[in-house]
Amino acid sequence: MNKNSIPTEPIGSIPRSQNLIEAYKKYKEGKVDLATLNKLADSETIQVMQDLESLGCPVISDGEQKKFDGFAHYCLHNSKSYSKEGLIVTFSDGHERVFAPHLKVPPLRYVQTADEFLKFALQHAHVPVKQAVISPSMISLVYPPKGLKNYNHEQFINDLIAQHVGEVRRCLDLGAHKVQIDFTEARLSIKYDPSGDMLKSFVDLINKCLAHFNDDEIQRIGIHTCPGADVDSTHSVEIDYKYLLPTLFEINAGNFYVALRGEQDSRKVLRLISRVIRPFQRVFIGVINPNSDCLETPEDICELILQAAEFIPVDQLGTTDDCGFSPFADDTSTARELVYQKISARLAGTRLAEVKLFGKDFLS
Repeated sequence: MNKNSIPTEPIGSIPRSQNLIEAYKKYKEGKVDLATLNKLADSETIQVMQDLESLGCPVISDGEQKKFDGFAHYCLHNSKSYSKEGLIVTFSDGHERVFAPHLKVPPLRYVQTADEFLKFALQHAHVPVKQAVISPSMISLVYPPKGLKNYNHEQFINDLIAQHVGEVRRCLDLGAHKVQIDFTEARLSIKYDPSGDMLKSFVDLINKCLAHFNDDEIQRIGIHTCPGADVDSTHSVEIDYKYLLPTLFEINAGNFYVALRGEQDSRKVLRLISRVIRPFQRVFIGVINPNSDCLETPEDICELILQAAEFIPVDQLGTTDDCGFSPFADDTSTARELVYQKISARLAGTRLAEVKLFGKDFLS
């Protein structure tokens, strides 16, 4: 790990344009075909990547413009094998989202995979691109509680592991800078099961998947955890990190993306991380809060990074955003202009911290 710099990466999603949101609505109403929708999304993807590059981002995402159904079940997009019932998550402002629609026609098969998005992004990018994929634990929740005829849970899990591992491997083989496994249900699981057994089962499943990758590949795989970010609200911010982080860092991944800016006691969180992080792991702390309209300053961000360096070895430290800025495609609560200002602040704050920590002059 490089001891002379602090890497900084995005989480993923950028707010969609109103044109793209409207086009998807018309697609669901049968007024626009998929080819037309994809053509517009391709154009929006290129624009977002150009915008991120122009901000000076050393690593970019594709802005998740083609995850029409959002981050949680993009891989099930447009499939008739799922019911409208499923895991419904309630956010702090009272609105609800379906996170995992129940499978009704087996077997489990991904209809759309993240490597398809990545392949297109790499054709148009001039800097490294990271790719977010949904966790296998989230997709595990599509199996209905009552089971499925002639398709038991063991068969389902074996299929799920094959689908997830295949998706991650293809992303790595294409040249993803990192493959980020979105694990938002980690903190949420403790809300549903305070014993922590659900969380442990999720971690076990993820580790079964990661066992298919070698050490070098593990260094390019990361886990993202956050309390949710949708219409400026969360689903599990009230769950204390002390119930999550010790188990979370048992995941055999090389990178962790941990929401921090939105937490009330950052020092407490950093102290917890310092106790559980392993030598081969790097933690990217969230220095931007997507749920807030307040624009963070580079100085504030620098201060948080310096605080983190009191607890975490600098060569195991990175910066990111607490969450994506629009994990669900129809979320317009944050203007894209503000998002870009926040990203610019993250970049500037990280550079400022590097100057203070390493004496490096990035402005010369």
